[in-house]
Amino acid sequence: MTIVVVGIGADGWAGLTDPARAEIELCDVLFGGRRHLELVPDGPAAKVAWPSPLLPALDGLLAEHAGRRICVLASGDPLLSGIGTTLVRRLGADRVRVVPSVSSVTLARARLGWSAEETEVVSAVGRDAHRVLRAVGPGRRVLVLSSDGSTPGVVAALLTDAGFGASTLTVLEELGGPAERRLGGTARDWPYPEVAPLNVLAIEGSGPRALPLLAGLPDDAFEHDGQLTKRDVRASSLARLAPAPGELLWDVGAGAGSIAIEWARAHPANRVLAVESHAERAERIGRNARRLGVPDVRVVPGRAPEALHGLEPPDAVFVGGGVSAPGVLETCWAALRAGGRLVANGVTLDAEQALARAYAAHGGELTRLSVEHAAPLGGFTGWTPARTVTQWSVTKQ
Repeated sequence: MTIVVVGIGADGWAGLTDPARAEIELCDVLFGGRRHLELVPDGPAAKVAWPSPLLPALDGLLAEHAGRRICVLASGDPLLSGIGTTLVRRLGADRVRVVPSVSSVTLARARLGWSAEETEVVSAVGRDAHRVLRAVGPGRRVLVLSSDGSTPGVVAALLTDAGFGASTLTVLEELGGPAERRLGGTARDWPYPEVAPLNVLAIEGSGPRALPLLAGLPDDAFEHDGQLTKRDVRASSLARLAPAPGELLWDVGAGAGSIAIEWARAHPANRVLAVESHAERAERIGRNARRLGVPDVRVVPGRAPEALHGLEPPDAVFVGGGVSAPGVLETCWAALRAGGRLVANGVTLDAEQALARAYAAHGGELTRLSVEHAAPLGGFTGWTPARTVTQWSVTKQ
């Protein structure tokens, strides 16, 4: 059974191509959101509105109509943060055929005169709007796919709190439809608490220099209680963890979550499970993640190795706390996918001995990192050493 996914714009049936109309007319059952279904005239096909929440019910709905010709309506490009992506992931590309129309992003860029290569797209559809903070910066152009009419107001408040209150915001409502409208203002003085539910928000950033996406954010970028992998050691650790788009990291003994957060900031598709047994620190990780634009960092409360059982196998593992605890390194190594990277840091003799044993068993690289910072010494300037860190890094063959 092949499911056909047809993209439809705010102009509805009139804006569809003849092939797209034919797909809808030939189907037995037509799935879509209520707004999408209302854009299509009634015909022989049964119209079925998506339930909320959709994902838990999706497999059952498809099974209920197995053997029938199914068509699904989606907004614009169904593979742009849409149901088309969900169906392809669940069923495979060979069972899903996509008939796109012009996406809201394309229409928004056309209205604004923004080129594709200079525009970053952030989806807030069903997601935490803090994700915008990773992308915004002075001179940067960002398009936000809004979840509903409250999204622009929420984003305006977030930008203002983060120091980007002078950013220019433009809301494009009902793009491509007869009720299309454009609203504008600055984040700091945003006057529209609610706009039309179907909207795209455009941001032209203005404010302080954005934090870099490369490893090694300043230590004061994180709220912490001292349990923090410091900047120089963090940069070394992330270089060896080597994040790549879409990969999953376990940050074990996450502390303030600095490794987890920088991994997530490296690419919007990156995923993180931050394991932390201390309740206050676990809450702090969430605050840091939201403020630094990666609210999807998932905090797993609990102590390793017990908390690791049943988690999705990782592409990379960082162990910053509990290195010498029985079973932690062994459990992490066993769970790591082939080709995955493991980095573990320790500052105590117990941790160093555990890392030496792991190095003897699995190879890799054993390194000692000594960092000193210049600081006042009487009337002069001298070097103040930090604790030496022993670092074990290895790639699983």
